[in-house]
Amino acid sequence: MSSNGMKVLIGTTKGVFLLSGGNERTGWDVRGPFCDGWPINHVVGDPKTGSLWAGGGGEWHGAGVWHSPDGGETWAVTRLTRGTMDEWAANDADFAKAIGWSGDPLPFGNEFSQIWSLGYAHGVLYAGTKPASLLESRDGGKSWTRVDALTRHPSAEAWHGGAAGLVLHTIVSDPSDPKKLWIGISAAGVFATEDGGASWERRNRLSNAEACHGHDHPAAPRDGEIGHCVHNMMLAPGDGDLLYQQNHHGVWRSSDGGRSWDDITEGLPSTFGFPICVHPRDPDTLWTIPLNGDSAGRFPPDASAAVWRSRDGGRSWQDMREGLPQNSCYFTVLRQAMARDAREPAGVYFGTNSGSVFGSLNEGTSWQEMARHLPTILSVEVVDRQS
Repeated sequence: MSSNGMKVLIGTTKGVFLLSGGNERTGWDVRGPFCDGWPINHVVGDPKTGSLWAGGGGEWHGAGVWHSPDGGETWAVTRLTRGTMDEWAANDADFAKAIGWSGDPLPFGNEFSQIWSLGYAHGVLYAGTKPASLLESRDGGKSWTRVDALTRHPSAEAWHGGAAGLVLHTIVSDPSDPKKLWIGISAAGVFATEDGGASWERRNRLSNAEACHGHDHPAAPRDGEIGHCVHNMMLAPGDGDLLYQQNHHGVWRSSDGGRSWDDITEGLPSTFGFPICVHPRDPDTLWTIPLNGDSAGRFPPDASAAVWRSRDGGRSWQDMREGLPQNSCYFTVLRQAMARDAREPAGVYFGTNSGSVFGSLNEGTSWQEMARHLPTILSVEVVDRQS
């Protein structure tokens, strides 16, 4: 596999898969599964070095982060917590020998069960866990420390989990300032640091508290806040602090780094969805995939797939359907399963829980199925080493 060109990084319930399309973004080749079939919640890469990292685990394996220093050719895992396999191995010498179990203590014992999210910026690798905490590594994932100031946040005792548990699922870095970071926790909301993690501020306030009325869903806006069940969040390009968020009850925009949020859901067919994606150069272009509702099946409205695009910062929306299934479509696109590249025009990609990857090389105007019959897709990211 060439180290150059485009790779779409896919985390699934049965390991990592890589789609390689070369510099022309064509002839997509599927490779995998990697990471010994672990459930992988998120895969990220560093285009400068070719390093890839994959975070995941679960009840059987415990939590861990896999690393590939060579663009996916070879992988090794750093295990962080124990799983059921450790209990079995401790009581069965033959099983321990069969899996190569050493019995060495793991750095976080049984404090969390999974890595849910990863982020790499300014030479630091971050990981979000279930239950929610933030870890950081300054040696490429070999060793990890907890960001204690977030764990000790005054609101922490009141955090409660969403349907998937209490998870730190979104990590957003500022490309120009290594001390600025935003994270999303379901269902505790958005938190931000501007001092490298030494202190954290909770940022969920509605810009217009009077708009907060008439909702009876527990994740809906209330008490002057947008609702704490944030699903996904992304920083727009440019010098400002423009953020977009899809949460359990709408799509939101913040022009002040999350200190206040404006509802931009009007024009979409549903308030419910998981991913949000922003153009690499145009802060007013974004994409989302509305679903029909959290208790209505979580599939595209009318079972007809569409990616909705805005070219004006969420003031208006257009449904993009060409190449997507328009009948009997019941897939779900999960919170980390949508990404874009930085080419011209920008490519946009998403994966489904039915194992398909769709891509658009014209910023969402038309779509093609790039891969199918993969396991349930949990995340999609892009790494691009142009030659």
